[in-house]
Amino acid sequence: MASLNFKGKTAVWNHHLSVPYHTFDKDGKSSLSGKNESENLIIEGDNLLALKALLPNYQGKVKCIYIDPPYNTGNEGWVYDDNVNNPIIKSWIGETVGREGEDLTRHDKWLCMMTPRLRLLRELLSEDGVIFVSIDNNEFANLFNLLDEIFGYKNRVGNLIWRKKEGGGQTDDYFVTEHEFIAVYKKSDSFVWNDEVIDDDGSGHTREDESGKYKAVKLEKWGTGAKRSDRPTMYFAIKTPEGKSYFPVAPDGSEGRWRVGKKRMEDLIDDNLVEWSLGKHDRLTPYEKVYFKEGDLKVLKERSILYEIAGTSEGTKQLTEIFSQKDVFDNPKPSLLIQFLIEHTSDKDSIILDSFAGSGTTAQAVLDLNKEDDSNRKFILVQLPETLSARAKARSAGYDYVHEITRDRVKKVIKKDNLNIGFTYYKLGPSIDGRNILEGKDLPTWENFAKYVYYLATGNPIDEVKQSNENWEILSKTKSTGVYLIYKDNIDELKKLAITRDWLEIVKSKAGRKIVYAPACFLDKEVLDEHNISFVQIPFNLFKRG
Repeated sequence: MASLNFKGKTAVWNHHLSVPYHTFDKDGKSSLSGKNESENLIIEGDNLLALKALLPNYQGKVKCIYIDPPYNTGNEGWVYDDNVNNPIIKSWIGETVGREGEDLTRHDKWLCMMTPRLRLLRELLSEDGVIFVSIDNNEFANLFNLLDEIFGYKNRVGNLIWRKKEGGGQTDDYFVTEHEFIAVYKKSDSFVWNDEVIDDDGSGHTREDESGKYKAVKLEKWGTGAKRSDRPTMYFAIKTPEGKSYFPVAPDGSEGRWRVGKKRMEDLIDDNLVEWSLGKHDRLTPYEKVYFKEGDLKVLKERSILYEIAGTSEGTKQLTEIFSQKDVFDNPKPSLLIQFLIEHTSDKDSIILDSFAGSGTTAQAVLDLNKEDDSNRKFILVQLPETLSARAKARSAGYDYVHEITRDRVKKVIKKDNLNIGFTYYKLGPSIDGRNILEGKDLPTWENFAKYVYYLATGNPIDEVKQSNENWEILSKTKSTGVYLIYKDNIDELKKLAITRDWLEIVKSKAGRKIVYAPACFLDKEVLDEHNISFVQIPFNLFKRG
């Protein structure tokens, strides 16, 4: 496979490994009480540091990731700010990335920014997970080449083309640009595009006619995100078998719309793929006939060109309605777009992550979809760093920072829909850093440090940690190895702690290997080996796996 080369690549390729782990500090005033408040997270801070901090709890647990990074258009005013120990890259830090022709390293900077973040995002994905990355022409080719290297070309699911508007912008020099791209990559072959998998024996296709087995899929869409006003082009009449006009209206008389656009509907009718039958509400309702194909296990009914999903104007309108003012955020994505992606790639209790959260569209998409299909998906949003243009837009709307818009939008959506949902708002806390521990500065709590060392020792995250006061063991429900942290978040007490004979007397009867993180050890190597103890000294060997 061809390799993508760019300035700074060797310095950033493994940079994510040297990024220190940080703790999270809860901001109770910014949090919201309610269901799933400890699982729905909004994190304020540098997204590279936040992604690393999420690893101990969320490695391999995130089902769907959507990100909308800077497109590197030259108009966004984004700043390269990763502390990479390389002379070339250090000269970039704090500098606004310029326009094409003005900044000859603009593409290198963008790739150096994206590389460690994508590598951490891959670690957070579950084996059956998928990542969606929005992009436009500026970095289209570079993005796909980079994703091929990080995820593997065989895990490239494809490229979705999203029609964002009718008619191009004034900056289009040669032709009208109506679209953007969404790169789609899976973690492994375990990934499945939901609701589009045709069973290999046809058992899910319970109806049959002269053309074979088929299943009936409802063509109408009701509820949150499915109103006529949301997608006016998807509200139109079709003819019933009696020749009467039929509009998509919910059984209670409220607004609805079609799941497909007018052209797609016309094609279905022309191909005799629309069946009228009684629905759950004893009303003659149109369904799409989806036929079973022998051996055809995975078929995407939706086309790769997403021209029937809401555009940027709907995203702007949506945000204006939520905040009761215009121009809160530049070019917000419509929640229906993200909802479409989540709906087809997640389960009803999946974790959804967006590390370039912007105005918080992904959280709204999760909330709306949960309400629509009575599910329990959770969201994790990370917001910051901010582009200069986004910050300027936020301030013109009365907010000091973009992350305030992110948080406020989620609260407003929850309140508007009367949802009993909550979230926890975190700020990045101090780093778990060897130098800080040595100097006694910003020491993490035992619990936060324990999650980190348990992850280091076993390679697995742990949801909750409990301390055995007797022997400092990090208690977990299932473990084959005992992990111990002899530590206190007070520098004077920390200096007195060590692996001692007294401690050994308490734990020596425990079977199995013991990995012990401690400031010092008063036992010789022969004793450690005899009792199957691995000593990891803190802070000097902090990044050593047990």
